[in-house]
Amino acid sequence: DIESHMRELYDIEISDSTISRITDKILPIVKEWQERPLEEIYAVVFMDAIHYHVRNEGRIVKRAVYIAIGID
Repeated sequence: DIESHMRELYDIEISDSTISRITDKILPIVKEWQERPLEEIYAVVFMDAIHYHVRNEGRIVKRAVYIAIGID
C-alpha cells in the first residue's frame, strides 16, 4: 500500500526493503511520542471523529477514529 501510494502521489518507486527500513526507524519514535506524558490541563481541546467503513470478519462495518488536540 505504501509503495503504490508513493508512486501515485509523488511518482517515485520505492522498494519493499526501503519501506521496511524506514518504518523500522520511525516506529520507535512514534511509540515514544504516543507514550509521552500529557499535561494535566489544556487551555483549549478540540475533539472530532472521522467515520470509515472497514471490513471486519467478512462484514463491512462503520468505525470511528477519534482525534483530540490539546493546546496549552
